Amino acid sequence: MSTDIKPMTSKDLVTDQEVRWCPGCGDYSILKQVQTVIPELGLKRENIVFISGIGCSSRFPYYMETYGMHSIHGRATAIASGLKSVRNDLSVWLVTGDGDSMSIGGNHFIHMMRRNFDVNILLFNNEIYGLTKGQYSPTSHEGQITKSSPYGAIDHAFNPAALCLGADSTFVARAMDRDPVQLREVLKRAHLHKGTSILEIYQNCNVFNDGAFEIFTEKASKKLNTLFVNHGQPLMFGENNSKGIKLDGFAPAIVDLETTSVNDLWIHDEKDRTKAGILARMFDHPSTEGAMPRPFGVFYSEDRACYEDLLNQQVAEVTSKRGKGNLDDILKGNSVWEIQ
Repeated sequence: MSTDIKPMTSKDLVTDQEVRWCPGCGDYSILKQVQTVIPELGLKRENIVFISGIGCSSRFPYYMETYGMHSIHGRATAIASGLKSVRNDLSVWLVTGDGDSMSIGGNHFIHMMRRNFDVNILLFNNEIYGLTKGQYSPTSHEGQITKSSPYGAIDHAFNPAALCLGADSTFVARAMDRDPVQLREVLKRAHLHKGTSILEIYQNCNVFNDGAFEIFTEKASKKLNTLFVNHGQPLMFGENNSKGIKLDGFAPAIVDLETTSVNDLWIHDEKDRTKAGILARMFDHPSTEGAMPRPFGVFYSEDRACYEDLLNQQVAEVTSKRGKGNLDDILKGNSVWEIQ
């Protein structure tokens, strides 16, 4: 009998569940790219877990033939943290949306990055609440007309990449649903990172916020409005890379490469947190003349100890010195009062 194990393919990750997203939803593309990439990572299917909260994106675990859990609103981070603490061997993927993570789950979300569990977070950002039918979300831009802001949203929007950098995330990246090649590349980078990787994915909601990212995805406008960053490479964009970005102090400026040397351009360094912050804040409206292109790729990557490793190390050290503890004694503690 042959003992050869067939390599996993994308078809092995397709479940028997009917995919229940609106026809044309960007989630289909993201699902396809994840199912394409996972077999290339050298993982065993039984060691992969997808955990989600609530929202359109959070149906993801139903459609991945791996272990998974569809949890509660904003709390997928807490569940993933607990799982990773006791099963360090698992590849844990957390799927969330801009409402699930940045609104009700905001507190859990920032502490996941602060603690730096080795978990991959896929943040589907469609700048709207899709599942609950079109209310504005924490990433909806000011003035956006929605079901709950008929005269225009007056909230100041979150910038997810900037928020994550502020929470000391060790890996921050951005991709989009309609650029499958770049999305697959960044998914692989996120997996390889040891620590909490946050990948913001621009995802089109064709029912409640259709075309929100069209300027970055359509052939006619994409080259002038997108900037793909690569470590060690100058920042260039436009038709035939005819334009570049250079720093004037800490302010980015667009230059024409017919009059400016490539040697004068900003060289992307994904280990530079300060410059990553500048990249994340290049958030001008792209239709404004002279506005900055929107960056995509890995903004920042840092090596830092993971919470679960430090936790298990601490437990091992204490156990070696004191032996296994007694739960009753721990619960009882050292503070005891006698009531007369």
